[in-house]
Amino acid sequence: MHYLDESHIFLFLAQLFVLLLCARGLGELFRRWKQPAMTAELLVGIALGPTLLGRFLPGFHAALFPADAVQQGMLETVAWLGVLFMLLDNGLEIDFSIAWRQRGSALAIALSDIAVPMVVAFVPVMFLSDSFLAHPDQRILFGLFMATVMTISAMPVAARGLHDLNLLKTNLGFLTMSALAVNDVIGWVLFAIILGLFMQTTVALTPILLVFAGTLGFSALALTVGRPFSARIFDTLKKRDFPEPASSLTVTVLLGLLFGAITQKLGVHALFGFFLAGVVAGEAKSLSEDTRRVITQMVYALFVPLFFANIGLKIDFAANFHLGLVALISAVGIGGRYLGAWLGVTMARVPRVNRDLISIAHTPGGMMEIVVALLALEAGLITPTVFVAIVFSAVFSSVVMGPWLTRSLARRRAVSPAQFLDEHAILAELPATATRAEALRLLAAKVAARSDTPAAEPILRAALEREQEFGTGIGDGVAIPHVRLERLRNPVLAYAHSAEGIDWDAPDARPVHHVFFLASSAGTEDVHVQILAQIARAMGRPDSTHRLAEAHDVHELRQRLAAMLDPPQPGAA
Repeated sequence: MHYLDESHIFLFLAQLFVLLLCARGLGELFRRWKQPAMTAELLVGIALGPTLLGRFLPGFHAALFPADAVQQGMLETVAWLGVLFMLLDNGLEIDFSIAWRQRGSALAIALSDIAVPMVVAFVPVMFLSDSFLAHPDQRILFGLFMATVMTISAMPVAARGLHDLNLLKTNLGFLTMSALAVNDVIGWVLFAIILGLFMQTTVALTPILLVFAGTLGFSALALTVGRPFSARIFDTLKKRDFPEPASSLTVTVLLGLLFGAITQKLGVHALFGFFLAGVVAGEAKSLSEDTRRVITQMVYALFVPLFFANIGLKIDFAANFHLGLVALISAVGIGGRYLGAWLGVTMARVPRVNRDLISIAHTPGGMMEIVVALLALEAGLITPTVFVAIVFSAVFSSVVMGPWLTRSLARRRAVSPAQFLDEHAILAELPATATRAEALRLLAAKVAARSDTPAAEPILRAALEREQEFGTGIGDGVAIPHVRLERLRNPVLAYAHSAEGIDWDAPDARPVHHVFFLASSAGTEDVHVQILAQIARAMGRPDSTHRLAEAHDVHELRQRLAAMLDPPQPGAA
């Protein structure tokens, strides 16, 4: 029997130091290159694992990562904490009630984005050589797994790509994230059922039905009864002034532990329970953006890098790399998800100009695809060769999505937001006591006065409903509320400045000083998206705030806004 001693603790701390230093350092470099940090974290594990360090410096590799059960167990435990908390955080990003309110379009896109990739993936993998299969006699179950893993899109990668293009807070981004939310929930339910079926030691019908019923039943219970119950808990914490974000963080983790234990007992993996707990906790309006940001930073700064680096320590990627299989899985995954989303947005009658962008945002497999593949590998459902192919496919799809989105957006006709803003739609200074609702009321009046829709009340009502569903604070002290109005001839843009700052529940928790209010008609989706993206891009420049603050009057303020909002010249960054 092996016991924990001081040498284990010393080596464990040394391992954590090396892995975290390298993974975080290279990850930040990749972020500057607009690439997923996950890619860097995997590369660190591959470099320090048997693929490179173990092959070229076996003695040093054996000293740093010895084949000792206790030592490996310590690092494995931390890595699994990472993936558990990552699933919890991913669930927090899903606002299922908003997605449900968008169920017409979001559900059509999500169902198509599940059904089509499953068919596209299932057929070719059924003809793979037996050498790629862990259990050739279970080819159908393997095909179902591969079909399921190809449906899971990387919601964080898609969100990051849309955020970088300043599209996340637009209607396009709202619909995309809603569809991905539904996709994630359905995809994880399917995977949990398939993994539960594989883990059954008997093919008897009763255990299979129990896994199926238990998974669906608990999911339905969590998403119906669990959501309002958890919301009341977070409301109580807020009303009684419990210390934040510590109290909300504790409750969220406890919820994850409870749900994880329940799903593990049901015969599906605890990861599914953590994901469901995140979805349930994420519904609570009392869980502020600041608290969510703290949870995300904790997870992605500490646990997630260790998890992905640890993957590279477990497998020799060079020995298990098969170019043909990597190419097949990459083509099937990216092509199937794109085609599925395209058919979905077409059925949902999304404007043609937005179909390509939404479809591209559904293509990355990302970290979720890797997590599902790792579970299947450790359960013995797939071989290391298939796992390596899925990892490469997930990384490749995440890397190419950003440039692909950029190219698609660049093909649109350039629009200048400045042409829709005049001096009479500018509020040089909001009252010091103005709230978000008050700022929207004043700006709605400005929009109504400058448009052919003179009633301000419907404009305000639409803006408030939009804020409740999907906040428009984008960070860096900027908010861009926007509405779509029937029978509005031309877009109208209004602007207001707040010296004191307004609490807008922005992602970075900073008060908002610059509010842009956009109203456009239902038939100008392309113009609407471009205006929002260009405002966000202009206000993201370091000197924007100072330039606006130095304006002496409304006329000069309008001139400076116009100069900032003009679209960049061709070839400009």
